[in-house]
Amino acid sequence: MAPHILVVDDDADIRQLIAEYLGEFNLRVSVARDGQSMQKALNQNVVDLILLDLKLPDDDGMNIARELRAKSSIPIIILTSRKDDVDRIMGLELGADDYLTKPFNPRELLARVRTVLRRAQAHPAGARPEGEAARGYRFPGWELDLRSRRLTSTAGDRVELTHTEFALLIAFLGSPQRILSREQLIELSHGDDEEVFDRSIDVQILRLRRKIEMDASRPELIKTERGEGYIFNAVVEAVA
Repeated sequence: MAPHILVVDDDADIRQLIAEYLGEFNLRVSVARDGQSMQKALNQNVVDLILLDLKLPDDDGMNIARELRAKSSIPIIILTSRKDDVDRIMGLELGADDYLTKPFNPRELLARVRTVLRRAQAHPAGARPEGEAARGYRFPGWELDLRSRRLTSTAGDRVELTHTEFALLIAFLGSPQRILSREQLIELSHGDDEEVFDRSIDVQILRLRRKIEMDASRPELIKTERGEGYIFNAVVEAVA
């Protein structure tokens, strides 16, 4: 059976555009205008992925994402017109699988939907304990507490992270084993700062490697994918 996508957005035109476009590619699409109608759709159907707008008439999309992730492992892609990188980072912290900024290219949306669906099929249970909201991440040699932004080694040593390093690490931990382009990393860590260029991401990643890698010159956690970007090459566990 074709994967079932639930689009939650208060804009009727966007709901129609997404439904019609994804429907052309063997995807079943249902729509909801707010959190209440979303819950009704979830009660009536098996949903494989949720496209969730952050700004809804009856509730904040962040609250909805938090509640969804606390009781369900359904993949979530956030749709947002907000330009603040903090919102996108928070979405990933809450367990969203990806995000897309409006206005978006429907072809890019399709590509992201397919990627998240493939990842969900390969790892159906996910790294997050069912029924629990994550407070942090654990990966080889380290544990990151999202609330305090504290990165601690297994030996008990605490490492201070800059705002950008924290944002980059969250991006990687939220999408392990997935290539992130420089453009995605720039948007996550800097938002719309026009003074940020591709090579600055390389510098920030080098600094992050120096803090979390055994040997920054031979990284095992953050790998470079030539011509594509970077990938976090480790098992990541969500900590409840």
